[in-house]
Amino acid sequence: RDELLGLISDDERGLRSQKDKRRKERILRAFEALAAESASSDGITTDSRLSGTWRMLWTTEKEQLFIVDKAPLFGTRAGDILQVIDVGENRLNNVITFPPSGAFVVASTMEVVSDKRVEFQFTGALLRSDTWSLPVPPFGKGWFESVYLDEHIRLAKDIRGDFLVVERAPYDW
Repeated sequence: RDELLGLISDDERGLRSQKDKRRKERILRAFEALAAESASSDGITTDSRLSGTWRMLWTTEKEQLFIVDKAPLFGTRAGDILQVIDVGENRLNNVITFPPSGAFVVASTMEVVSDKRVEFQFTGALLRSDTWSLPVPPFGKGWFESVYLDEHIRLAKDIRGDFLVVERAPYDW
């Protein structure tokens, strides 16, 4: 766990490793080692511990990294990138914040389908600031598997083969 967190600590949420194949390979090896360690325990990652506000530390997802990289072109910067999960209510929201008060929020319904896998269906999206909001139609569905989960960190893989490392945020969204 510490090895992975050390490797991603200065990776700008995944931007640097997208341009450095060896760096990305080292990160993914550490990711897979931690996932294998989790698989040897009870392996359940879709219980109530999954609920909460999770802040992205690192990802391979190109759309999120594009927003992180290009937000300054629009006069802003990407703040926290969050997954807000409520297992009991079958709700998943993906949020990209744009300080001081903007956000892009994608709402989804979700269903736990196995000890590790969650399937989701987008239900809507909203780009907003203090003074305006722009609804965006829902656009798809998918799944993710949490391959490691402890009280502070979660690792996930998704339907497109992307990897995600998140930490439990110090606040609720």
